[in-house]
Amino acid sequence: MRHTGLDDHEKGCLTCCFRWTGELKWGNVAHVGRGGTPRPATNSESTKGNTVNQPLTLSNETAAGGAFATAAKSAAGYLDVAANAHGREKVQMVLDAIGRTRTASHLVEIGPGGGAALQYLTGSLTSTTDGPRPLDVTLIEAPGVISQSLAHAIDRYNASGLGTCTLTHGLAQQIGTILDRPADIVAASALMHEVYSYGSGYRGIHELMCTLPTVLTPGGHFAYRDVRTVNAPTLHEPVTHTYTHRGWLQFIRMFTPQYLTGSLHPYHRSGDDPTTRQDSHRVALESIDPRTSAVMTGPIGLFREIQRHYITFRDYAWRSGVLGFRPQLDGQYSADWIDAAAGHKRVHFTLTEAEGISPRHRAFLKSISEPYGDHYVTDGDMFDECTDATLIELLTSAENGDDQCASVWREWTEREGHETYVYLTLSELLSEFAITSAEANTNTVLMPRAARDVRTPERAYYTRYLRSRLPNPLPDGKQMVLFTNIPAHDSEAISAGIETLRPLCSRPAMVRLHSALTHTM
Repeated sequence: MRHTGLDDHEKGCLTCCFRWTGELKWGNVAHVGRGGTPRPATNSESTKGNTVNQPLTLSNETAAGGAFATAAKSAAGYLDVAANAHGREKVQMVLDAIGRTRTASHLVEIGPGGGAALQYLTGSLTSTTDGPRPLDVTLIEAPGVISQSLAHAIDRYNASGLGTCTLTHGLAQQIGTILDRPADIVAASALMHEVYSYGSGYRGIHELMCTLPTVLTPGGHFAYRDVRTVNAPTLHEPVTHTYTHRGWLQFIRMFTPQYLTGSLHPYHRSGDDPTTRQDSHRVALESIDPRTSAVMTGPIGLFREIQRHYITFRDYAWRSGVLGFRPQLDGQYSADWIDAAAGHKRVHFTLTEAEGISPRHRAFLKSISEPYGDHYVTDGDMFDECTDATLIELLTSAENGDDQCASVWREWTEREGHETYVYLTLSELLSEFAITSAEANTNTVLMPRAARDVRTPERAYYTRYLRSRLPNPLPDGKQMVLFTNIPAHDSEAISAGIETLRPLCSRPAMVRLHSALTHTM
């Protein structure tokens, strides 16, 4: 898969901030809240233990939470460029759904962003040899958000003869009046973690799970895509990680305390408090010495957050130009692979002025690179080494109050530093969708029907980098699920869904699902 800089945290869907204010009805398709004011949860309704009769979302969320950075996430440089990639992957499950749903005539995409998914969908449908069926597309976006690349994608779709494409603006509480008919397919990329982070935590996620089957036609599909979670029974599973790289240690010292105290996250159990030791002495997170290796013990989900946020900060610093160089993360030069399977690539970059960073980093990078037209190119591994050395100076300068470097840290924190990317394990996600939808009184159940409906593509470029920096890196990538809104009377499809979930979900979850289906059927 082509690397384009922000590929694992891009927000093709910038729709996260919603709170239900009335009855759930078929028009409440999902949250659309780039506009409006996000409201963090106050007292979440959570339980303890993993018993048959309790839901799998077990933890209290913090009452804190960052405000959704509407301006930063809606900026053209982000919406039309940085977050506007991977159209093929975003629409992959949609195309699968179209192939299975012979009568599909209405697709709804929540949070179209810069239109990457729509662009790829248009190309795919127009290139088919058997003549595509008419498909109307409704795009739901928040008020005030304008994307030039999305406008071009809409014009292209409408000119293709495939059907109509309509952009609709509105917030969650207005969705009932936005859609004038049910959807055969609903698609959402990078949606659920924003529901958790800026909406009302698990409450928001469960409300979305309840609402989706009410807006989908029986047999319709929900195409889900988000950041890959951890491969563990629970996000709270205690693990021990070792950090030796100075840049990572400095990032942990700056990021982790502010994330734990100022973001909406699930790590509030007594055993979730991370412990850090350096030279056999326990130290506070804020007191980590970046020059000394650290051994940290804590919940595996928290380590996944640290890892993902470091990557997003590195990408943000790259794009800002503050490091003295800016890699080309988009376009043809972003995929100059030496060995794509191994994640090894050449990096094309331009030099920039950087007042807060020593010019020696830029000079050294230039010395190990080759001119290539109006820019430079170098080996990706060497580029990563130079980046990490420069990031150490950036983080140090930010802590010491340098205006430019501190501004980069603050801007990244506002835009992405408060997000919780991992909110459920895959087992919990799949079982909660099935159970919650079954309990929504729609006589349908949302489940993947076949093993191919659940995919976890890896990011080879990021994986290569992480393995070079961390003794025990966690897998990085995406998770994609094609849920089918299966009618409760379709026993064959229900059985296929159960067989798909059986190897992926825990036994207690399967027992809960059996109980929910018994009441539904």
